[in-house]
Amino acid sequence: MEDKAVKSDLVLILDYGSQYTHLITRRIRSLSVFSLCISGTSPLKSITDLNPSVVILSGGPHSVHTHDSPSFPSGFVEWAESNGVFVLGICYGLQLIMQRLGGEVKIGEKQEYGRMEIEVEKACGFFGTKKVGDKQVVWMSHGDEVAKLPDGFQAVARSQQGLVAAVENPLRKFYGLQYHPEVTHTPEGMETLRYFLFDVCGVTAGWNMENVLDEEIEVIKGTVKPEEHVICALSGGVDSTVAATLVHKAIGDRLHCVFVDNGLLRYKERERVMETFERDLHLPVTCIDASEKFLSELKGVTDPETKRKIIGKEFICVFDAFARELEHKLGNRPAYLVQGTLYPDVIESCPPPGSGRSHSHTIKSHHNVGGLPKDMKLKLIEPLKLLFKDEVRQLGRILDVPEAFLKRHPFPGPGLAVRVLGDVTQGNALDVLRQADEIFIQSIKDAGLYDLIWQAFVVFLPVRTVGVQGDQRTHSHVVALRAVTSEDGMTADWYYFDHKFLIDVSQKICNNVRGVNRVVLDITSKPPSTIEWE
Repeated sequence: MEDKAVKSDLVLILDYGSQYTHLITRRIRSLSVFSLCISGTSPLKSITDLNPSVVILSGGPHSVHTHDSPSFPSGFVEWAESNGVFVLGICYGLQLIMQRLGGEVKIGEKQEYGRMEIEVEKACGFFGTKKVGDKQVVWMSHGDEVAKLPDGFQAVARSQQGLVAAVENPLRKFYGLQYHPEVTHTPEGMETLRYFLFDVCGVTAGWNMENVLDEEIEVIKGTVKPEEHVICALSGGVDSTVAATLVHKAIGDRLHCVFVDNGLLRYKERERVMETFERDLHLPVTCIDASEKFLSELKGVTDPETKRKIIGKEFICVFDAFARELEHKLGNRPAYLVQGTLYPDVIESCPPPGSGRSHSHTIKSHHNVGGLPKDMKLKLIEPLKLLFKDEVRQLGRILDVPEAFLKRHPFPGPGLAVRVLGDVTQGNALDVLRQADEIFIQSIKDAGLYDLIWQAFVVFLPVRTVGVQGDQRTHSHVVALRAVTSEDGMTADWYYFDHKFLIDVSQKICNNVRGVNRVVLDITSKPPSTIEWE
């Protein structure tokens, strides 16, 4: 599903750095309308080439008063008006429209953060189904305020403090909301977005996973020539499994799957995954044990980004060697590598607008986005790169991937390297982590909680604490339990376990994993933390 393959009814999000930007994309897709998110400072050609029906300018942490505040490109307004494209500004996006089109935005005397009540002033535009005087609760997050509207614009709603909450200029097809309709704290936000897209903009709903499957198969067939072969890196997770199944459906036996044991897998992961591949998925998979090479390269490395880069490089070395073996066997060297890159991977691996770079803040380099060497010989096929995790699971069901596989918790590409803080080769850290993690995950399954949790795992901390075990003083390791709920991995809340469950898990780990005398629980959401610790 390539960006350029979208022909019509695309809602394009220009990202100015709001923590909620990805939610706009998801909310619109949930209405069966295709939506993409690109940098708010993208060149005009990047926008026009996508041929969107609607462009949404996201919120962001910036002020339009600063000299380096990010903005849409020169010529954007003229292009939108001449092509009948609807433009919606949200929060910072609204203020950007106001300032650039001749209005005035000033530093607010009355800042508005959190829940706020607004009142409809004109029953039109966003509020075509409302009556003047109707009120609703919304989520505000702004310090600047609109002091003067550009010519032709009218305020259609105001906050309880009398500030502009919604504006429109139907003639020019420019609209703005000072609040965030995409968050759940705005109860009527989805209704507002739905009415705006379908009734105001006339967008047609018709995007679904069946269409994505058919389109992606055609893209793969058009990319891979009849005589070419493809390698797929299988991790045992949902993403790579669905990607492999999809590509196999497109090109059949010209797909060659490889599972690499890099020494950073979970407890008995290699045996369990290979058995599942053979029994349930019927995919031809070659298993390569490269654990010694990976761990030797990681010895002494403590920086998380460096660990990711090393692992990405070593994976490609393994794939290149596998490609050479296939070339000798088939007489034809594979040209492509399939990866299960998802849309959140792409979003999180891009830098922030207003930083001198572009797009949303770089949270980390993903193994399948920022961790690969620039000189790799294989070209990438990433059939899932525009999908969120729940959409990938929908696609997997259409492809008849077993439900048990689709419900597996996400596992990071660098594996346990990002769950052992610091040097992964220190002592027996990996073995300790595997045992503790197995106890935690099995306890979650036994309690019937596995499907309620987005992701759960144990983290090995590079600290020792004093304890008493068997009437003896110990100086042993600490492990942390992490479990979160989420819809897409972009934001997450920590899972609230029953106290008895936590007591049982802590006792099991301390009694059965030699070298651990303390268990702690991570109760941090995302943001401010990421899900993984590194």
